[in-house]
Amino acid sequence: MPTAEDRNSRRLAWCVAHLLRHAPDHVVVDLIGRLDAPTRKYLCRDEWLSASTVTLLLRHGSEEDRQFVARNPHVVGRPLPGLPGPARYAARPGPSPELLREVGPGPFGTDELIALLRRHGRRVRIPLTLLRMPHEPLDPEILLREHARDPLPPSVVEALLLVGGLPRKVCQALLDTDRWYTSGRQWYRPAVRAVRMGLLTCDELVAHVAPAHRTLLLADLPGTSGLRWTLPERAGMRTAVARTLRPLRDDPRLWAELLRHAHTFRGTLPVLVARTVRGTLAEPAGGPPVAGLVAAVGRLAPKAAEPVGGVDRELALASLAVPVDSVEEDIRWVRDCLARGLLTGEDVIRHKAPACWALDEDHWLGDVDHPDRHDRPEAVLAARAEADRLFALALGADPDAWWRVAVTLPDFAGTLPHLLLRVTEGGSVSGRS
Repeated sequence: MPTAEDRNSRRLAWCVAHLLRHAPDHVVVDLIGRLDAPTRKYLCRDEWLSASTVTLLLRHGSEEDRQFVARNPHVVGRPLPGLPGPARYAARPGPSPELLREVGPGPFGTDELIALLRRHGRRVRIPLTLLRMPHEPLDPEILLREHARDPLPPSVVEALLLVGGLPRKVCQALLDTDRWYTSGRQWYRPAVRAVRMGLLTCDELVAHVAPAHRTLLLADLPGTSGLRWTLPERAGMRTAVARTLRPLRDDPRLWAELLRHAHTFRGTLPVLVARTVRGTLAEPAGGPPVAGLVAAVGRLAPKAAEPVGGVDRELALASLAVPVDSVEEDIRWVRDCLARGLLTGEDVIRHKAPACWALDEDHWLGDVDHPDRHDRPEAVLAARAEADRLFALALGADPDAWWRVAVTLPDFAGTLPHLLLRVTEGGSVSGRS
């Protein structure tokens, strides 16, 4: 039978898991290091851990943390580093007779293998097969030199991420194309795969993907079939991109300048933002417009709140802080208000009490059997974005401030803005009368 200490550790781990969705990587590592052993155990077993949190737990955690994460049934879609990959890749058949007649049985040198990968790199299946054939160990220096000379096709980069066993710095460099190339509709697959494989966090993806407009598009990928972001991964990517764009503040001139240069800028997004703020960008070279870029930037840019009135909306806002008879009734009421346009995801984050319930979409949208099946994704994304904004405004990148919020959140009965105000002011953090 669980003890009071177990219940406290479980609840703290649940609250920390929600906070880590919105924290930069160095804060995530710091907070994980401050947890005691029971709380870390429950954190590793928590439902819907973000992809970046899983990656950092495995990268900086202990062997015990690794085993708990490996047994977590909710860490879906992410083969863990060092553990067996998806069975469908392990069970792939060998090379076809046609391929053997064309390329030979091997073994291949590094230069020969790279040339074959380029020649047969239209889809990821053949590069995967080539990488399973006999070949010399890939030389990272030769690989990066060839990629810098002429970027490898996205399918080849994805195959290398899947089975190449490459160091993290090499994986980061492979995502920096720095050259224009035709990649069709599947250009985003290596970036999604890097996060899904636990190779890189969303923050690291933002820091290394180039050109910059592709980073902006990664935060707003369309819902296509095949490999794509799950809803939590999409929210995590938006969080990382929005954190990089924060120096632009709400200055429309800076946002317009960013959009004017984004489609031709060949560096990474952090470099583009820094040069935009400093005003050191040269006149953009001519180039074709990038489909979807204007819409992607528009979704990330801050928007003025539209004046909305009416008694029904005021009642809906007030109801968020009123205890109800059951969680099911609370979910029914919030969903009804969202459907009628009386509430938004931002409203839930600002006004719902307690704060820990506001941060957990399952408490106001209902449980889901898969993290990509919330039927109101826009409400989830809006709520995450508003929480990102509040945390950044109040806590910044200070691990001590994030930790104070983490230990206060489990027993705080007020709203999230109330909690952040109390913590940053240094006064009492009790939300109870």
